[in-house]
Amino acid sequence: MLATAGVTACSDSKKDEAGAAGGPIVVKATDTACDVGTTDLGAGTATFKITNSGAKVTEFYVYASGDRVMGEVENIAPGLSRELHVELPAGTYETACKPGMSGKGIRGALKVSGSAQPLTADAALAGATDNYQRYVKSQTGALLEKTEEFVAAVKAGDVAKAKTLYPVARTYWERIEPVAEIFGDLDPKIDGREEVIEEGMEFTGFHRIEKDLWQSGDISKDGPIADRLLVDVKEIVAKANAEKLSPLQLANGAKELLDEVASGKITGEEDRYSHTDLWDFAANLEGSKAALSALRPALEQRSPELVKQLDTEFANVESQLGKHRDGDGWKLHTTLSKAELKELSDGINALAEPISKVAAVVAK
Repeated sequence: MLATAGVTACSDSKKDEAGAAGGPIVVKATDTACDVGTTDLGAGTATFKITNSGAKVTEFYVYASGDRVMGEVENIAPGLSRELHVELPAGTYETACKPGMSGKGIRGALKVSGSAQPLTADAALAGATDNYQRYVKSQTGALLEKTEEFVAAVKAGDVAKAKTLYPVARTYWERIEPVAEIFGDLDPKIDGREEVIEEGMEFTGFHRIEKDLWQSGDISKDGPIADRLLVDVKEIVAKANAEKLSPLQLANGAKELLDEVASGKITGEEDRYSHTDLWDFAANLEGSKAALSALRPALEQRSPELVKQLDTEFANVESQLGKHRDGDGWKLHTTLSKAELKELSDGINALAEPISKVAAVVAK
């Protein structure tokens, strides 16, 4: 068994909040507070148990310097609890709760000390990170190529071609979104919806151009936005290709991609102008499966029954989604009935349940 992080010495009054050594660190989240049970940890893997007692849906993050995301849990509804398993080497970090899932969040300092055997000391887990890195490189190469084509069409004023390329380029982005989200504000610059304005950011990237393509059909002034999108995509490609994720980041990322489907694609919020949400749905599903495929050798050793359950639920969702194929692409979100959307939602929820167990298995 690999080493796990213990909570450093703390007063008796804090022990109940922090949990026993090696156990979950309790996080009490409200709309105005983010009470983390301890601010000092031993290096290794740690588990945070976040309970949302507020009225708003919240998120929880562990940030390294420069807002580099080490781990995150999204869509924690009022009254619910979620766990985050994260591997942290020695260093200084910040924790953050984000009530309303926006802004910089309610932050606190976190110090990690000492040393621990990394999860990649397990050969199967080391192989997982290597395999997934190869997958990321294949996707980032296609992302850059298709984004260049999309940008060229926008700058040429070719609305029809840009509309065709929009969901294709985003497919490669959506498959590796957990990697892209690691690097500070690059994700909202590239993929932020109009709500980013409320957070003091400029509305740019794919969705800004999507709005102009489908709402007004006028992209004559979108050249600078397209150029900026390409610059940001090139930066994310370089960073993603250089990044070697921890096995827990793979496990958490697989779950995050399903959360993305549940919160944005099923509802039609993500591609609200083009209604090409099923392209993103399919890409998120494929990206989640790729992360778990990389982890499969370790999961088969540690929890073969979980692997069987994952295979069954993935096949179920893929079958449900396959009903909505349209040529080489997908039907528009607006063409699906409430019953069809509910079927997809139920399938994603059924798959999310076993995927939520993967991180704990990896952290053993």
